[in-house]
Order: sequence, then structure tokens, then C-alpha cells
Amino acid sequence: MKLVETLFESFLWNSRLMVLAAVLASLAAAIAVLYMASVDAWIMISHLGEYISPDLSVEARAKLRSTTITHVVEIIDGYLLATVLLIFALGLYELFISKIEQASNSARGSKILVIRNLDDLKSRLAKVILMILIVKYFEHALNMEFNNAHDLLYFAGGIALLGLALYLSHAAEHKAEH
Repeated sequence: MKLVETLFESFLWNSRLMVLAAVLASLAAAIAVLYMASVDAWIMISHLGEYISPDLSVEARAKLRSTTITHVVEIIDGYLLATVLLIFALGLYELFISKIEQASNSARGSKILVIRNLDDLKSRLAKVILMILIVKYFEHALNMEFNNAHDLLYFAGGIALLGLALYLSHAAEHKAEH
């Protein structure tokens, strides 16, 4: 009976290696999103030569500026999403598979990968996702049209809620440290 128990426990313990599929998929997705954001950045920068053209009307220049700022926000959003996927992959690996030795020996590793349990991983991901939401809100704010006072009030309320979310996330972080 002890042999069956030992074999079963060994099987259970080694089943954690299934998480490698999620680690590899998250890493591949991070690379893909990083690639797309970098291509978008390159294309956006290559089109900025049009901005200096003397043939461009004031209205066309303003539209190009607005479009460019929107693209910058989308690029930042892509990089943040790639970061989420990378943190997720590294965190899962450290929690379920093995400690990453190079991260332990690196000064940067201690700042990036302080993931001792699933709550630490969720906290890291939540902070980056909150930043993505802020960037998305900013992106929508660039295209917003304020038709009446209520629109402006709702916009201000959204900013206040984002500020509150940032405050609460920082307060929770400081509380966890002490």
C-alpha cells in the first residue's frame, strides 16, 4: 500500500509540470504582443515625416497629431500587456516549477520577481492591469466629445475613480510591506 501511495504522490507532485504549457504559451503571447507593439511603433515613427510637410493644412496636422497620440497610447497598452504576460509566465514558473536562479542572483530580479505565493502574483498582475485600464481610459478620453456638463462631470468622476484605485493599490502595497 505504501508503494501505491508513494507512486500516487509522485504523480501528483509531477503533475505541476503541466503549468509549463501555460508558462510557454504566456511567454509566446508576450513575445507576439511585444513584436506587434514594436512594429506599430516603427510604423508610427516612419509616418511622422508627414507632420513637417508645409503642404499639410492646420486641420490635417491636428488630425495627424491626434491620431499619432492615439497610436502612442495603443503602443504603450501593447507593451503593458506584454509585461503582464511576461510577469504571469515568470510567476507561474517560480510558483509551480522552480526558482529562477539567475533572477535570484540579479539585483533586478529581486525587484521584478518577489512572488512568494499566488497572492503576490495576483497583486503584481493587478497593478499592471490597472495601468492598462488607465491607459485605455486616456485613449478614450482623447476621442471624447463633451456635449454638455454631464459629460464633463462623468469624465471627472472617471478620473477620480482611477485616482482612488491607484491610491488603494498603493495603500494595500504599503500595508503588506508593514
